Amino acid sequence: MLEKRPVLAPPQGAGRYVLVLLAGLLLGGCGREPVNSPYAQGATQENTLYTAFTQRSPKYLDPASSYSTDETPFTYSIYEPLYGYEYLQRPYELAPRAAVAVAQPFYLDQAGQRLPEQAPGTSVAVSVYDIKIKPGILFQPHPAFAKEKSRQYSYWPLAAGALDGKFSIGDFKKTGTRELTADDYVYAFRRLASPRVVSPIYAVMAEHVVGMRAYGERLKAQDQALRAQRPAGSALPWLDLRQQGFDGVQALDAHTLRIKVVGKYPQFKYWLAMTFTAPVPWEADRFYQQPGMAQHNLSLNTWPVGTGPYMLTESIPNRRHVLSRNPNFHGEPYPCKGEASDRAAGLLADCGKPTPFIDKIVFTLEKESIPLMGKFIQGYYDVPQVGAGDIGVAMRVAAGDSAEKASLYKDHGIQLQASTEAQIFYFGFNWLDPVVGQGDTPERQEKNRKLRQAISIAFNWEQYVSIFQNDQAQVAYGPIPPGILGYQALPEGIDPYVYTLKDGHAVRKPLEAAKQLLAQAGYPGGRDAKTGSPLILHFDSAAGMGSNATLNWMRRQLDALGIQLEVRATDYNRFQDKMRNGTAQMFMWGWVADYPDAENFLFLLYGPNAKASKGGENASNYHSAEFDRLFEQMRFLDDGPVKEQIVHRMIAIVQADAPWMFGFFPKSGGAYQAWVGNAKPTQMVRNTLQYYKIDPAARARKIQEWNPPVWWPMWLIIGLLALSVYPAWRVVRRRERATALAGGTAGEEHHD
Repeated sequence: MLEKRPVLAPPQGAGRYVLVLLAGLLLGGCGREPVNSPYAQGATQENTLYTAFTQRSPKYLDPASSYSTDETPFTYSIYEPLYGYEYLQRPYELAPRAAVAVAQPFYLDQAGQRLPEQAPGTSVAVSVYDIKIKPGILFQPHPAFAKEKSRQYSYWPLAAGALDGKFSIGDFKKTGTRELTADDYVYAFRRLASPRVVSPIYAVMAEHVVGMRAYGERLKAQDQALRAQRPAGSALPWLDLRQQGFDGVQALDAHTLRIKVVGKYPQFKYWLAMTFTAPVPWEADRFYQQPGMAQHNLSLNTWPVGTGPYMLTESIPNRRHVLSRNPNFHGEPYPCKGEASDRAAGLLADCGKPTPFIDKIVFTLEKESIPLMGKFIQGYYDVPQVGAGDIGVAMRVAAGDSAEKASLYKDHGIQLQASTEAQIFYFGFNWLDPVVGQGDTPERQEKNRKLRQAISIAFNWEQYVSIFQNDQAQVAYGPIPPGILGYQALPEGIDPYVYTLKDGHAVRKPLEAAKQLLAQAGYPGGRDAKTGSPLILHFDSAAGMGSNATLNWMRRQLDALGIQLEVRATDYNRFQDKMRNGTAQMFMWGWVADYPDAENFLFLLYGPNAKASKGGENASNYHSAEFDRLFEQMRFLDDGPVKEQIVHRMIAIVQADAPWMFGFFPKSGGAYQAWVGNAKPTQMVRNTLQYYKIDPAARARKIQEWNPPVWWPMWLIIGLLALSVYPAWRVVRRRERATALAGGTAGEEHHD
């Protein structure tokens, strides 16, 4: 008789668990995303750009209120102002967005009669802009436009309980759209004046747009009356801005907007490139003003409504925001002109193709820079932060300091681009100060001027940029930065009072030249020629504005001339008081351009803008009759050779007078993965997302390459688990074998 052996069952309990775990880990390792990926399977192979934000979620997405840099990647992608800027062109050039073209104004005198195009700016009472709007532009899908078959709005007025469970626009099932018209821009301008809207730009607009200030006062009175008449406990009625307007902004027809500007102000056109003046449909304003909306965090600040290339489709405050392609966008073509280097860089390869190229942009909160940069190096972020120029600068510095990081960035193909921005940091001399200022007699004026020139030579800004800016700035020879009409590169742009030209490069004049000027100023060797007293100058700052290293560097610059420097650091409020009162002697100040026009920098030196006497932005209180005369002439001129020549004359005046040491223009740096195309760093053009493109397949390959699974910890864990369960498994196996043998014997005996 053949011996019957027991058939053992598959391993049970812990043994089976080990095999299941092993199979699961192996299968997980074969997925399309690495095991450390923060995204769902296959996400990196989609046409989606991943980036981060590092602070709070954007607070204001309402175009009338938004004024923070971290909000611009959203607002300039969602809204469509009349104008924008040519993405690649430098100097910056205005271009139409929703408008058909950049409109040229016509002019009226005090009697309302039309003036010749070349009439003097002082004779212009009103500038009239008639702006044609492109037909066929549609708003994004939104519930504010949704209508029933009866043509009644689906979500106005809302029935009781209609907002239950609704905390995002996606919670509303019905959406609609309509065509953009001139009335939407009219409504947007009226909202700027509304007392129910917080707008940082209203005061400026009210100064320039005909009738806007008076309109704002009327709205304020109307709002107060509505509040007074409101029954206790009831909601505040909607302030319908369609019911009354003002003469300064009108819709001549569905696609023609008329704006009237006080006097001649050519720079007004730049305000039309900002989202402050982006269109707002009245339906959206009414939709969000309904009772309960604010409690559900539903407003234009959280769920904007626009005609731009993207729309906000997901918003989890302080965690994640998603922009998705606007299906109604009219497809603005990619630019076909740029700088000479742009073609070689491949930035013109998509000339004429409809934008946007990317389907979705995902913004994820990263509170700390280390995990943000770690994920960028791993490939999980395509751009560390959209619109932030400091990360690219920091990476360029890191690559310069570390061969290891430079090699890593090169191996990854990371694009580290830099551009000099429309900003300036300067060292100012207070024109009201008897020592470094203008001076009260012709003789004193000449001596003070030579003192300022001597100090300007002694202060080695090239060294400052190298040490304190890590070479990520451009030394300035005048007040106008690159990219602005009127800027001159070397050799024309050199400051001849501080530099000489050698082999096409600016070379700072020797210290001996500064000492000669100092002696001519009446301070040979840094001492008063009459009294022998040491020359002591004062640098005023707010506590914390300058590091000890920076202040010590300044002391050394003056010490080379025998001049002593005392630092007067106070709290910020006291420092501001000094600046407002004109009692600071020397200081450092900065300015970021509102728009790319020389006027926006030269007005910082215009006498009637003096901070001490007028409360303006002329912090040095500089005054020059010739400079002011040219400024008043220049401010009325359109861009062109005549304006440019006047700007050059104005720069020459301040180079000679030296009310500033011009300091430096900071650089902005972009950091982009190798698979990101059409990227060019800029702080002036804000709608950059619609021009970017990505190669998802290349990204997926590189992420797999850069994030190989590390299996040894898994095998170690499996081994430890196996060792821990092996004794128990052997006991179970012996019992099963014994049971099987016993059962087999009993069966044979019974058979016999």
